Amino acid sequence: MAIDFKTFNEIAPHVLAVRKPVLIRGRHGIGKSEIVYQIAAKLDLPVVERRASQMTEGDLLGLPSTDGDVTSWCPPEFLATACAQPVILFLDEVDRAVTEVRQGLFELCDSRKIAGQTLHPETLIIAAVNGGEHGAQYQVGEMDPAELDRYTVFDLEPTVEDWLDWAKDNVSTVVWDFINQNRSHLEHSGEFEPNKVYPSRRSMVRFDQCLTEAGLTEEPKTSSGPVVFHLASAFIGFEAAVAFNDFCAKYESQVMVEDIIDRGEVEKTKDFGINDHCALIEKFGAAGTFDEVLPTDKMQNVVNYFVTLPSEVAMKLWSTLGAGPQENVVALHKGESADGEKTVASMMVKMFASDAN
Repeated sequence: MAIDFKTFNEIAPHVLAVRKPVLIRGRHGIGKSEIVYQIAAKLDLPVVERRASQMTEGDLLGLPSTDGDVTSWCPPEFLATACAQPVILFLDEVDRAVTEVRQGLFELCDSRKIAGQTLHPETLIIAAVNGGEHGAQYQVGEMDPAELDRYTVFDLEPTVEDWLDWAKDNVSTVVWDFINQNRSHLEHSGEFEPNKVYPSRRSMVRFDQCLTEAGLTEEPKTSSGPVVFHLASAFIGFEAAVAFNDFCAKYESQVMVEDIIDRGEVEKTKDFGINDHCALIEKFGAAGTFDEVLPTDKMQNVVNYFVTLPSEVAMKLWSTLGAGPQENVVALHKGESADGEKTVASMMVKMFASDAN
């Protein structure tokens, strides 16, 4: 069963705590390498990364050395480092490696030693592959039961929320807003046609880096036009490029966090559907709108917006706000619309009564 990144981050540390190797499987570009580096940062460990697909048997074992009648092995630099100090040894693309390398990794993962070299007691092993459920889409070798048994195996299927949570501090606002409101363009989910460019989480970040370096994200409306369209087509494919170009051209009409929270312009959402409301509430969370206690005037704006929402969306806003200070929850629950016709408390009673029935 596949899990999202949030769940993986909760579970994986328990495996690593007992020094067992972890294997993560998932589609290309979803952020497997990124999550390894995030774990390393939390554990304050350096990462020693090797692409198993680019290794030969000699790259894994090192070179032979003789001392009289005795032959030993001089370990390669990455192995010597992993044996001398605590690191995360990150072995990527294991299912694309030649058989001899994969057989050598058996002992390294199982016994924490190879060719006379023993890993440092606090060194951790994490491997990554594209195989598993999606293996048929890639030129990879199958991993037999004995090979898989050397690892604790996690299949990763990150959610859009996983990416949005990470991206709020790592990509431009316009690209974040685009994915927040056009979630199907974050990555391709169907079969892949040969030689066609598709979006992935990785290619979306690279596209954003290109736009940012060129100064094309500073004024979102300038992010539309032939130059950006052709860049987008190259990075994320034609369909996503068309959607991004159109989104940027109309960016000024987007409802922003400040429109609701600071200026109380709730009327701007009168034609919103459920997906539009959900996207706006995601913006609230990403902007840290409810991380601090809201002043009275801003809370009134939240109340005025809340009472206009369909119940499922209102619950999403309630949950988002509830992740912050309790004072905000209390103030919202006590709130009533500016015209005095609706109260949050009565609306909540109706929602819970409806769920009970």
